[in-house]
Amino acid sequence: MDNPLLHLLQLCDPALPIGGFSHSAGLETYVQKGIVHNKETASHYLHEMLTKNIFYNDGAFVSLAMNASAEKNAEKIFEIDELANATKIPEEIRMGSIKLSNRLLKIFQPVCNDELVTAYQSAVVRKSIQGHYSVAFGVIANALGINKQDALVGFFYNLAAGIVTNSVKLIPLSQQAGQEILFNVKKTISNLANQINQIDQDMIGLCSIGFDIASMEHEHLYSRLYMS
Repeated sequence: MDNPLLHLLQLCDPALPIGGFSHSAGLETYVQKGIVHNKETASHYLHEMLTKNIFYNDGAFVSLAMNASAEKNAEKIFEIDELANATKIPEEIRMGSIKLSNRLLKIFQPVCNDELVTAYQSAVVRKSIQGHYSVAFGVIANALGINKQDALVGFFYNLAAGIVTNSVKLIPLSQQAGQEILFNVKKTISNLANQINQIDQDMIGLCSIGFDIASMEHEHLYSRLYMS
């Protein structure tokens, strides 16, 4: 018997072998510049990333992809993927999203047995779309019967956990400090998941200049632990 909670736990597991641990999404630039340097600044970075960037970009794309999947509208899903590709200006961020999507699809397409997941992966293979992580996540979550609200909470939490893990390594922080940051951001995550259906459609794809510049600068750092 299917258990959506177990599916969600697997889909959002930080240990899922898709390579998420190798991307910092520009955080490494902020750390090397000394802008993010302790628990307080790491917490601020996380809050700003979730509320000013992810909410209007990848979070919105998960929501839109789940809506289109519920309607069995493959063409709409492809359009959302094209929009996601257009909004990812830094090359490292764009390529990282594509790599995560490819690996996510390789894991879940064989076990989902879902026409939309297969159609989405086929479009990626044909190179008619790029295939982005947030869109693939939404399509797969729908195929696994995961409630949209739960899927959004899981998506935001997974990203938050990754940022905290990277902060602990890069700054560095104690594991206790990292867990306190993660504990304190839970209300924000819940609020974002609740608010995303009321998002102004014209705001989707909102450019986050500071995060984009940091991601571009990451390509030219003297030393790097992460791919983005």
